[in-house]
Amino acid sequence: MFGSGGTTGLQKTTGHRVVVPFYVYGALSFLLAAGLLLASTEAAGEHYFHPPTLAITHLMALGWGTMIILGASHQLVPVLIEGRLYSEKLAGASFVLAAVGIPLLVVGFYTFHTGWPMQWGGILVNAAVLCYLVNVAGSIREKKTRDVYAYFILGATLWLLATTGFGLLLVYNFSYSFLSKDSLAYLSIHAHMGLAGWFLLLVVGVGSRLIPMFLVSKYVNKGRLWTIFALLNTGLLGFITLKSQPGAGASSYTPFVLVAVGLGLFVHYCSRAYRERIRKQVDDPMKISLLSVALLALPILSLLVVILFVSREPRSNMVLLYGFCIFFGWITAIILGMTFKTLPFIIWNKVYHHKSGSGKSPALKDLFSDRLVRWMGISYLAGFSIFIVGLIVLNDYLLKAGAAALLASAVFYVWNVGIVVFHQPRNV
Repeated sequence: MFGSGGTTGLQKTTGHRVVVPFYVYGALSFLLAAGLLLASTEAAGEHYFHPPTLAITHLMALGWGTMIILGASHQLVPVLIEGRLYSEKLAGASFVLAAVGIPLLVVGFYTFHTGWPMQWGGILVNAAVLCYLVNVAGSIREKKTRDVYAYFILGATLWLLATTGFGLLLVYNFSYSFLSKDSLAYLSIHAHMGLAGWFLLLVVGVGSRLIPMFLVSKYVNKGRLWTIFALLNTGLLGFITLKSQPGAGASSYTPFVLVAVGLGLFVHYCSRAYRERIRKQVDDPMKISLLSVALLALPILSLLVVILFVSREPRSNMVLLYGFCIFFGWITAIILGMTFKTLPFIIWNKVYHHKSGSGKSPALKDLFSDRLVRWMGISYLAGFSIFIVGLIVLNDYLLKAGAAALLASAVFYVWNVGIVVFHQPRNV
């Protein structure tokens, strides 16, 4: 029934009214972030604690990455735990709170107004995360079985709350200075809570389920997944512990060796799933998602450069390269691919569920444009590659060319999402 996905498990998903707004919001956030990137290429030569850079980073992290993940996980949590979502009302509340809070936070950073815009934005985002946490925990609690995928999602959500909660403390520290150091000193802890704790843990957990599912692969190794879960969490906790110590330097990043080992095991897991797939033909969205796994190498390499050299040169553009490879590389690639493996099912279920089994409904791949996916992928890869070169050599022409291509990929993405969302019923 699932068409291009090839599974009936996704029939347990949540209604479209809950999920679709997250996708639309995320798509528009990606478009806006790409536009801001094009308009702010001069920031590449500035310190990473620069208002436009902070605004783009938080728009990509919250408006793009987190909103898409929240929407997708409201759809996929029932699949992963083989149950139902605890509360659609909580899901709606999390969307409204985040949808209002994120723009306040982004505008606050862009204008560097550290008063009420940042503060209320942070409060609303934290309230949204709390709603999501209660929803995830409630969904898991109602199931008698506890699978490794559920622990990945719950663990990632707890790290998300830690990230947004600590971020709110840093926002208030701008005005009241109640922490022992200024907010910049804690920025690395805040960032890696979100990157390794929220994004990495959740993407690895969900990806380890969805990649074999969409490849129709028979490979499963839950013992390996438990090992990855332990390595990622232990490495992040070790980093936070060392980074919190007085005089912490580059050595505080050594626990990320555990994270790197965990990532290596995840890449091997995906490789095994790919090799043992039943579906031999891999479609374009899945190719982009698999590319995101390979793109994990770039943040690791740039982090090594940061650890080895940037501690002596805090304004280095390599710090920006590290963040760019994560937000516009790894996270963006997996979302660009997975959107057209998950969103079409929600719309299909809305429009054609009553015709299921009648043979009168289109396949999921017919709900979006393959041509737009290809153009999106081409412009994305070109823009990402050119911008990286421009960032390394600090050439504004290359930066603008790369950003323009990324903006084009965002336009193709939004266009295709619109095609899916506004799909009208038709017989085949």
